[in-house]
Amino acid sequence: MSAYRLRLDLQLFAGEKTEKGTPKKRQDAREKGQVAKSPELASSFILVATISVMMALGSFFHDRIFALFGDVFRRQLSMEVTDANVMGLFASYLMQMLLILAPILIVTLIIALAANYVQIGWLFTAKPLQPKFSKLNPLKGLKNIFGLRSVVEFLKSSMKLILVALIVYMIIWGERDKIMALAYVPIGQTLSYVAGLMVRLGLLVGVALTLLAFGDYFYQKYEYEKSLKMSKQDIKDEHKNSEGDPLIKSKIKEKQRRMALMRMMQEVPKADVIITNPTHFAVALQYDAARMEAPRIIAKGQDYMALRIRQIAKDNGVMTMENKPLARALYQRTEIGDAVPADLFQAVAEVLAYVYRIKGRRTM
Repeated sequence: MSAYRLRLDLQLFAGEKTEKGTPKKRQDAREKGQVAKSPELASSFILVATISVMMALGSFFHDRIFALFGDVFRRQLSMEVTDANVMGLFASYLMQMLLILAPILIVTLIIALAANYVQIGWLFTAKPLQPKFSKLNPLKGLKNIFGLRSVVEFLKSSMKLILVALIVYMIIWGERDKIMALAYVPIGQTLSYVAGLMVRLGLLVGVALTLLAFGDYFYQKYEYEKSLKMSKQDIKDEHKNSEGDPLIKSKIKEKQRRMALMRMMQEVPKADVIITNPTHFAVALQYDAARMEAPRIIAKGQDYMALRIRQIAKDNGVMTMENKPLARALYQRTEIGDAVPADLFQAVAEVLAYVYRIKGRRTM
């Protein structure tokens, strides 16, 4: 009973996700668009940057907006309305509005791209946009609604609302006397005061939301790392899948070995001489003075393979010579395709010279 319990505990431990995600799993998750990112960070930065641009370019916005509305009220109210001048006027006002909004749009685009790049780097994938019919499952939908993530999102939204409400309340309450006195000041001063108050509120709210966004980013990072955790068995399975099934790998290696042997045996008839042990080793040598600097090993084998090399050589009229030390040295110190080692040149040259004399060919 205790052995069974121990085995069960080991199985449970193997299935528990206690290990960090492997680089492969991280890459797979990234390709699916699953990254640690807080959208709140980009939106809060955009809010602060937009208000900062409005403060820095206040005179630009003031002049452009007053010029636009001044033109409408001073000249265009009394014009004759026709299809041609209405379309021209509309195009003119549209270009002026785009010019006014251009600094805000440009800064918003730059901040949005920068905030996302800092969080996740460069990433473009369409997989998150692909439809997933599993999301239509009502049971899974209920689980998402009442899950921990939904609770965290609800708490996060509540904190944002409460924080913004507190900031607005504290600023407005602190300025209540000045606000009440606006009824007795000129309209220009009223608008200037309200604009300054709105800018101050926007900046404070933006900074507060940015602090919350940093907290949300670290939470998203924690959740992301948690989702990537793997069990020991998961890591073993991933390694097995990436490396391949050992049985299949062994079969592939066996097939590659056989093909290499077949190619080697096809080279034996091209040899000038086969040097043997005579029964344990066989090494096939080839030499062509026109294209080789030294003799080259084109085949070699031991025991059964040595017998096969000798048999093929016999069938194709390739001379076989017995030289035990040379055969052993060539077999142990060289691979197929290698040139003969320099210290064995003399011994090999003598063998080839003898072979050429027997065949009536010129020596090396």
